[in-house]
Amino acid sequence: MSGGKLRQIPTRAFGAEPGIPDIRELAGWVAERRGMQGDLTTYLLARSLSPQKETAITAPCAGGKFYRNRLIGCLLGLDADTVVAEIGVDAEPVIADAIETTTALRGASVAMPAPHLLGITDSYYHDDDEWVHAIAGAYRTLMRSMRDAGCGGHVLICDHIDEQETEALAGRKVFFFHPAPGREDLEILLEHQRQVAVPRQDVKTVISLAEEYEISGIVIMDPDDTAIRAALESLDLSRITAGGYCTSDCTAYWQDLKASAVCRI
Repeated sequence: MSGGKLRQIPTRAFGAEPGIPDIRELAGWVAERRGMQGDLTTYLLARSLSPQKETAITAPCAGGKFYRNRLIGCLLGLDADTVVAEIGVDAEPVIADAIETTTALRGASVAMPAPHLLGITDSYYHDDDEWVHAIAGAYRTLMRSMRDAGCGGHVLICDHIDEQETEALAGRKVFFFHPAPGREDLEILLEHQRQVAVPRQDVKTVISLAEEYEISGIVIMDPDDTAIRAALESLDLSRITAGGYCTSDCTAYWQDLKASAVCRI
């Protein structure tokens, strides 16, 4: 985009996957927190968020798929990864995480795997509708407890868009995120949320759905000039966000995302 004024596009994070630290790094973190409670998930939450804070991501988000371990630990009625009794919740661990996260960066959201990514086997309900109702209820309780403790909202990471889950859990403070959604995934999402995130090569697919669905905005993952230009053909700049989900060197990743989130108009 040549000519015009250079404008910064807002940036939004959908979490990160920092990877397991080496013993020396983890030991140093424990020493810094002497007298404070915490575990590996606490560490990963902090590590997923700190590079976003340094880069001043507009809408930061701690967490990622790794948060599965915390969720499993909060669910009652499990034997290992199998449901053997009515699902219940112990929200105290996630409340502690929410307090840690909001203390580190006020207003940050938390990303976690959607229910279908937990890998839980149902040996109690024996009915898909009852199971979805039960696990969705548990998620709502856990997420509400975290928001009450200061969490800014939640991202549910998916490997496919499950219509029952989306209908049960989508809301103003809950965003379903699929790193590579197909057209059918997008159609299900747009039934329940007015904004979707897509890889930069799929911007035109979202635009083509605007005649069928109300779209308030689009999040372009790891945008480039071509993708931003394609979105601007149909949307005002105020409805475009640059999205990121880090699975590598996060300090460099968020810096690169911020640098790419610009256009001339």
